[in-house]
Amino acid sequence: MSDWQTLDLEREGGVAEIRLNRPDLLNRFDMQLHRELTELFGALAADPDVLSVVLSSTGRVFSAGGDTKVMIEAAGNLGHRMAMIDEGRQLFRAVADFPKPLIVALTGNSYGLGTSIILLGDAIVTTRTIEFSDPHVHMGLVAGDGGTTAWPTAMGMIRAKRHLLTGDPMSGEEAWRLGVVTDLVDTVEEIVPAARALATRIAKLPPVAVQMTKRALAKAMMARADEVMDLSFYLEALSFGSDDLLEAVAAFKEKREGVFKGR
Repeated sequence: MSDWQTLDLEREGGVAEIRLNRPDLLNRFDMQLHRELTELFGALAADPDVLSVVLSSTGRVFSAGGDTKVMIEAAGNLGHRMAMIDEGRQLFRAVADFPKPLIVALTGNSYGLGTSIILLGDAIVTTRTIEFSDPHVHMGLVAGDGGTTAWPTAMGMIRAKRHLLTGDPMSGEEAWRLGVVTDLVDTVEEIVPAARALATRIAKLPPVAVQMTKRALAKAMMARADEVMDLSFYLEALSFGSDDLLEAVAAFKEKREGVFKGR
């Protein structure tokens, strides 16, 4: 495998742990992370010694989502914009169609594409107070990074619409009540050990049965992705070219409310 710049990989027995490891950049989802994470999921899918996977992170947030500098670059460059969108599509499909159990250790708040990836997990371990959200609309963007696929599949359409159309966060406690978070612990320090323990339990089960079951479940997720995912990514690409995005980024940097004109 490659030497990762955005990730760490640890292996113990049949369990592999992927760790987002750029806390200085708040584990943002940029093109470098898109490429490395897509490549790594592909490698782990093909590795017969890997029986389950934990996805975790370092730092105070799981992922801050996108980067405003990248947004401005994409707004002014159609080729860059489409390359970014295509890499996002490839990453989402690599995780959605991953044939082995994926346990998410959500140790910090998550935003945007990071949240879409989390919601593709087969189990999510977190605390009551950690939050996740998809604030694309706050930045003048369509929630195209898999949000319109992952959120409705995880929690139902009307609840997904409530959060995607407002960008409001969902707490671990609320997600637990809705059945989105599967394993709730009391402290942040307990999250990764609990996720590893669950991954280890699954890795000890008959691999053929587990992985064929996961493939059947992934087929259902991919059916939803085929319905709407590409459209939402391409609509996001269109929204990158709007004046509203430029105003949203400026307002974010200047810590003021945006004034949007719908163009």
